[in-house]
Amino acid sequence: MSVAELKERHMAATETVNSLRERLKQKRLLLLDTDVAGYARAQGKSPVTFGPTDLVCCRTLQGHTGKVYSLDWTTEKNRIVSASQDGRLIVWNALTSQKTHAIKLPCAWVMTCAFSPNGLSVACGGLDSVCSIFNLNSPTDKDGNLPISKMLSGHKGYVSSCQYVPDEDTHLITSSGDQTCVLWDISTGLRTSVFGGEFQSGHTADVLSYDGSHHYVNTFEHIKARDSVSISASNSRMFVSGSCDATARLWDTRAASRAVRTFHGHEGDVNSVRFFPDGNRFGTGSDDGTCRLFDIRTGHQLQVYHQQHGDSEVPHVTSIAFSISGRLLFASYSNGHCYVWDTLLAKRNHDGRKSSGWIPSAIAKAVMVHVVLNLGSLQNSHDSRISCLGLSADGSALCTGSWDTNLKIWAFGGHRRVI
Repeated sequence: MSVAELKERHMAATETVNSLRERLKQKRLLLLDTDVAGYARAQGKSPVTFGPTDLVCCRTLQGHTGKVYSLDWTTEKNRIVSASQDGRLIVWNALTSQKTHAIKLPCAWVMTCAFSPNGLSVACGGLDSVCSIFNLNSPTDKDGNLPISKMLSGHKGYVSSCQYVPDEDTHLITSSGDQTCVLWDISTGLRTSVFGGEFQSGHTADVLSYDGSHHYVNTFEHIKARDSVSISASNSRMFVSGSCDATARLWDTRAASRAVRTFHGHEGDVNSVRFFPDGNRFGTGSDDGTCRLFDIRTGHQLQVYHQQHGDSEVPHVTSIAFSISGRLLFASYSNGHCYVWDTLLAKRNHDGRKSSGWIPSAIAKAVMVHVVLNLGSLQNSHDSRISCLGLSADGSALCTGSWDTNLKIWAFGGHRRVI
């Protein structure tokens, strides 16, 4: 068979697959007689309201000299690790704002960091395509630097995200610009499983990529902070990945050859994914300016969270996190805003106006306009893009990291209880 004939057959098969996918989408839409907000309203649920003192900035962590790209909390809630363009990891005491460790990295272009479940180690990765592990109890070298205790090498592209498997200090998952995710055995330094890549059900673009370019560049201006992997706390064998192919995929670590399910809907890079507390749903944040809630059991999109803007530029969602109950969704944006959404009662636009031209067509009929709170409008907010955020293990505090080189800790104040 000639190359031309193969190309023709491939094009025909692709058309057939796309046609079947569209028919399946329409069939699923017929089954969706309501959404989360509609059902909640029918049950008489009341929306969450926040006053200006219900979530306040109680700490500003200063010490980085470059843009902050990633952060993570320990499970005991009192320590934070952050990664910055200045080529350092800093471990902070969240209660006192003091630095306990300042780790100089062999590659300054770091994109992600994570605490081990026991809080004794931190992992990081970036443009060197390696995930480096540091034992915080190791003695420093003669120059006062903490040595690398393990290097996980095997990716063929930059490491965009890393996360330890819950309750396992010897295994973590990384995502990469080589279109794969990898499960590592830290004790041996070897890959246990590779997800995607050469497999047909894998991502077809970076997991995840740079801002506006899929190529290595000589500046950090094109790099986004990414949370492109999220592991289920209720079932550590399941994890979700997000990619520049505008999809999120659900994986089972016991079957690396094929994604369990692929979730469509976004019209831009999926920058952040996060499991809902019950493990049956997950949220996404994208360059199309929307956050979405998906159900892993049915594959359905349950809700869209989107704020209309008067200008023509789409503010990208950079990072997301759920409150401990899942009732609140925290989402940071490239314009410096950080919205707090009521996941249960996001209100639809009922004023009859047509949506602005820049709103993605797929969500023009489901624009969400109710925001519980915008942290970007509060006193002591960040001066630049909020690139990453994370909630403490007990849900009592939110930490945000920004291009203004600072981290801020936000706590529930007044009579506001943790939800």
